[in-house]
Amino acid sequence: MNGEQFKLKCININEEGKGIVKLEKNKFYIPYLIDGETANIEVFHTKKCLNAKLVSVIERSKYRVFPKCPHFYQCGGCQMQHMSYEGQCIFKQNIVNNLLDKYCEVNKIIGMEKPYNYRNKVHSTFAFNKKKKIISGFYEESTHNVISIDKCMIQDSRADNIISSIREMLKSFKIRPYDEDTNTGLIRHILIKVGFDSKQIMIVLVVSTPIFPGKNNFIKVLLQKHPEISTVVLNINNRNTSMILGDYEKVLYGKGFIEDTLCGCTFQISPKSFYQINPIQTEILYNKVIEMSEFIGNETVIDTYCGIGTISLIMSKKVKKVLGVELNKDAIKDAIQNAKRNNIINVNFFNADSGDFITDLVIKKETVDVVIMDPPRNGSDEKFLSALVSLMPKKVIYISCNPVTLERDISYLTSHNYKVTAIQPVDMFPQTNHIECVVKLEKI
Repeated sequence: MNGEQFKLKCININEEGKGIVKLEKNKFYIPYLIDGETANIEVFHTKKCLNAKLVSVIERSKYRVFPKCPHFYQCGGCQMQHMSYEGQCIFKQNIVNNLLDKYCEVNKIIGMEKPYNYRNKVHSTFAFNKKKKIISGFYEESTHNVISIDKCMIQDSRADNIISSIREMLKSFKIRPYDEDTNTGLIRHILIKVGFDSKQIMIVLVVSTPIFPGKNNFIKVLLQKHPEISTVVLNINNRNTSMILGDYEKVLYGKGFIEDTLCGCTFQISPKSFYQINPIQTEILYNKVIEMSEFIGNETVIDTYCGIGTISLIMSKKVKKVLGVELNKDAIKDAIQNAKRNNIINVNFFNADSGDFITDLVIKKETVDVVIMDPPRNGSDEKFLSALVSLMPKKVIYISCNPVTLERDISYLTSHNYKVTAIQPVDMFPQTNHIECVVKLEKI
């Protein structure tokens, strides 16, 4: 069977957006294949297992389109550009329905009117290509090979222009990109954050060493080319790590942060702050959270995994008191500053593990009306969920960017005297396989 081709029909799409085909007793997951399509599939052996790849599509889905991005099939940043946006929303709706409709009817996914150039956070890696030309772009999927990309279809176009200028400036300033293999060179990454409402722009130069020859002149030239830049920060990452940012930072120009307005509140965003990357859909998402919570004004609310306090501060106008909990120290500093910036006094922020914080409340026999939880992609853990059910809030609003771990955690909560009463998918990440959901659970 090694190297042979077979005509197979795609029977479904998995959560990663890969088409599923069956051959004898084997099931294969094929990137860029759409449900219902018939295709030529090549089967081959790897060191570990039998695998397969798409050779050509014979019978095309009505949702198949030509990707707008010329790098789509190399870059791992998007997974769905071969599918029309209507098809993407149907795919995401089906994923959520299949996982969650056993708990409650799933509302129709809220998509974007313009599903491109929405990302307000941009990361570009610098490297030499084989011809020793400086390139910038993204890592090829599952590798550390940098794909040269001048224009990304899902990120803010202003960031593309700035990155292009920096790439040209490296030549004239004789600055070398960092080489992971030899541990030589200076520039590792460029991180750009853009305020959607404020239009402010932050540039973070991630370098391998604090020694940056001619950096003052470098910044001067950069600002001449792009006077729209609000602040420039130097971040030193001298570790052999896949993490983008290092621990030490130095502000080279401006305040070292930008601000943006979301749902009527102004937020300070620093290089390490977590801030939702799609501001248009974030407003829709947060308004759904408030709508599902059905606040009457006298509630005490806990916002777990609260980040820089976005949800905490936005809903503070609707309730009596909010307790925001976050493990990241930098995020909590921003959250406290954001509360002051917005003159909000009924929110208290705590630098703590959310599970430990709720456990302490249970021990102290404190009562809470609503818990908002917005954990990372791997979901929550049993320590947190166990503490949550012991606290017995009347409502739990779960915001998730991973329906699989969401279903796992809902399963736990529904087996501990909670019921799901509303499910709302929101497409926060068009052109990718990621799906955001808001779920309301109520105490039985």
